[in-house]
Amino acid sequence: MSIQVQNTSKLYGKQKALNNVSFEVASAEIVGFLGPNGAGKSTMMKIITCFIPPTSGKVNVCGFDIAEQSIEVRKNIGYLPEHNPLYLDMYVKEYLLFIAGLHKLAGNRTQRVKEMIDRTGLAIEQNKKIGALSKGYRQRVGLAQAMIHDPKVLILDEPTSGLDPNQLTEIRNLIREIGKEKTVMLSTHIMQEVEAICNKVIIINKGEIVANTTTYELRNNSGNNQIINVEFDKSILPSLLKSIKGVKSVENINGNSWTITASSALDIRPEIFQFAVQNNLTVLTITKTIQSLEEVFQQLTR
Repeated sequence: MSIQVQNTSKLYGKQKALNNVSFEVASAEIVGFLGPNGAGKSTMMKIITCFIPPTSGKVNVCGFDIAEQSIEVRKNIGYLPEHNPLYLDMYVKEYLLFIAGLHKLAGNRTQRVKEMIDRTGLAIEQNKKIGALSKGYRQRVGLAQAMIHDPKVLILDEPTSGLDPNQLTEIRNLIREIGKEKTVMLSTHIMQEVEAICNKVIIINKGEIVANTTTYELRNNSGNNQIINVEFDKSILPSLLKSIKGVKSVENINGNSWTITASSALDIRPEIFQFAVQNNLTVLTITKTIQSLEEVFQQLTR
């Protein structure tokens, strides 16, 4: 595992920002780390990157303990914090060369800087001062500095903040490519972004993990209700539909089309087909409505 968090808590005075948090992130996995404001996302990321210590618990990154081997941890991590700290009076190329020097990169540092500038789409702005860049291009500079030492793990806190739609697509594609060879853990409030690029989702609320699974499983297994839309070839009494095992309520949409809400966690579509056969009905269409990630997020963090 690239990241292992075990029973980790963080107290700020009497306020508990993290409460006994545990999770793992595998190599070459892109994980969306989600939660409402104040849930503990940034605190967890700062602990993983050795910026602050946990009050209790254990965290390993690439097999190194953050408390005992913090230098090795930092060598293996690239970090883009939520508030991107940049030297605004430095030129883009100058700044990245400076960061390469801080990491004591071996080999041709100028060539490595050029690679990062090309990869993050900074070529057109590389001779400008960072202070003259738009917020979107400053985010790109932050991504370039996070990747310049070729870390095994990338921690990205709101990496697409301030990007226009075209830049958003480019950075998402870049993160996808990076995720094929590196572990990426990113925090975001954009649910479409999580669905587009993440293999896995971890949701934290009030300092505790409330979900840790794939995006598909999260949408399909959340809550106790399932919504089925079905159209028959003939009319049917709602009372008969309600007799199907697991059905909670039914609503006529129009004609012979119905929305069925089932309380069972099991897929009841086979039951509906069996019901149709027994009542001499033909099922013209049947679909199971899958909740959006945004709806699931709201349910878990209310």
